[in-house]
Amino acid sequence: MKTKKLKISRIFIYVILIGGVLIAVFPFLWMILTSLKTNAETMTIPPTILPKKIRFDGYVTVLTKLPFLKIYANTIISSVVTVIAQLTFCAMAGYAYARINFPFKNFLFTATLAVLMVPGTFFILPQYRIINKLGLLNTIYALFLPNLFSAMGTFLLRQFFMSLPQELEDAAYIDGCNRGKAFIKIMLPLVKPGLVSLGILTFRFAWNDLMWPMIVNTSTDKMTLSASLSFMQGQYVTDFPSIMAGALMAAVPMIVLFAIFQKQFIEGVAHTGIKG
Repeated sequence: MKTKKLKISRIFIYVILIGGVLIAVFPFLWMILTSLKTNAETMTIPPTILPKKIRFDGYVTVLTKLPFLKIYANTIISSVVTVIAQLTFCAMAGYAYARINFPFKNFLFTATLAVLMVPGTFFILPQYRIINKLGLLNTIYALFLPNLFSAMGTFLLRQFFMSLPQELEDAAYIDGCNRGKAFIKIMLPLVKPGLVSLGILTFRFAWNDLMWPMIVNTSTDKMTLSASLSFMQGQYVTDFPSIMAGALMAAVPMIVLFAIFQKQFIEGVAHTGIKG
């Protein structure tokens, strides 16, 4: 009797999990199928799931209507520079807040966390004025300059550094390491899950950034993927296959990135709740 109840409960759990997977995957499958339809098929009522005939006109339109390779390169450069800068600055700041005693340490850390309590739109105007004063409007540098530091990343890496035993750092000093060598050779490798998770989160944010590129840049060849695809939405008629094709090509790098670093990402997110 117990075995039968256990089997029924397992079947029930599997059905719920499979249903959840289907709900999560369905939008992605719909995007793929829509990119293979004609625009008329996307607007039929009732909607059709499968295309009558597989067509790649949407992909051709995206690659010809937009400087897609240039936009792809802009997005890659902006995302990679943002990730490298945030990992560098946040790692140093997180280590300093976790391991070094200096005047006004708690006050400065509180001020850093206070940034997280302010909506991001609050900083758009001062950031725009700074970029304008620097003469960097409508350039690729304007895409990533305001995102080179992250208060959230500093807090995340601080939690990781605080979870490490002090004895490891003391042993490095005894062996002749100064603080810089101890930070680079001992402490950084031990917080690899935090660095990977921060890198993935930062890359996702930079890759999907929509509002800021549309504010600082006006030329299509200086845009990122999200911003350039938004211009393909018409006021009266929208070419849905082309938008879905562009969105699919833009989503592929993020899917591959998560598939490669899935273990480190989950481990890093699990450690964000470490008591510090």
